[in-house]
Amino acid sequence: MLNKVLASVQEAVRDVQDGAVILIGGFGISGVPTELVCALLDQGARELTIVNNNAGNGKFGLSQLVEAGRVRRMVCSFARSSNPKIPNAEAFAEWYRAGKIELECVPQGTMAERMRAAGSGLGPFFTPTSYGTVLAEGKETRVIDGVGYVLEQPLRGDFALVKAEYADPWGNLIYRNAERNFGPVMCMASKVAVAQAEHVVALGELEPQNVITPGIFVQRVVQVGANA
Repeated sequence: MLNKVLASVQEAVRDVQDGAVILIGGFGISGVPTELVCALLDQGARELTIVNNNAGNGKFGLSQLVEAGRVRRMVCSFARSSNPKIPNAEAFAEWYRAGKIELECVPQGTMAERMRAAGSGLGPFFTPTSYGTVLAEGKETRVIDGVGYVLEQPLRGDFALVKAEYADPWGNLIYRNAERNFGPVMCMASKVAVAQAEHVVALGELEPQNVITPGIFVQRVVQVGANA
């Protein structure tokens, strides 16, 4: 029987290559797959492009990845931590000011829609968001029915790292409240979606109507938490 459950977070990120594009779930500290990100830190991949709502928010995880010099380019909506007093929280700002890391700032809704477009097999799309601002520089723009639009490209990832509350062996996922955030579209937009779940249950235990991300979009599952 098909079983996507792996034994450890280390195994789940074992083949992330240098230069990979990694989509990492999370909104602030909600829904961040911290254990997977820390495993990626230990794994050693470099020159990464990271797509995340923040550029690190907290002592562990993405901030450590930036501090270790593993990230070449950051695609995010908020490049500053909500709490700069936390150790490593300002790692991105320091590296950016030193010219050691690139930044692409993307409005939150635009970022989600770019990943949704990639996961749905769609091409570029027009959005009024950021029209007339520096974020539109270098992009195609049009005025349609008196409204200005910016052409945005689909955003694809080599890997997605997301956090779920429940998963089954086929990779069907249920998230806990706001921890859902970008998880569904990141799984859709990536070649390999890796989900860490607090509970991995037997096939058939998840009510189909409660499944948010179908297993067809998830390639690997690893149990992380008190019950692992």
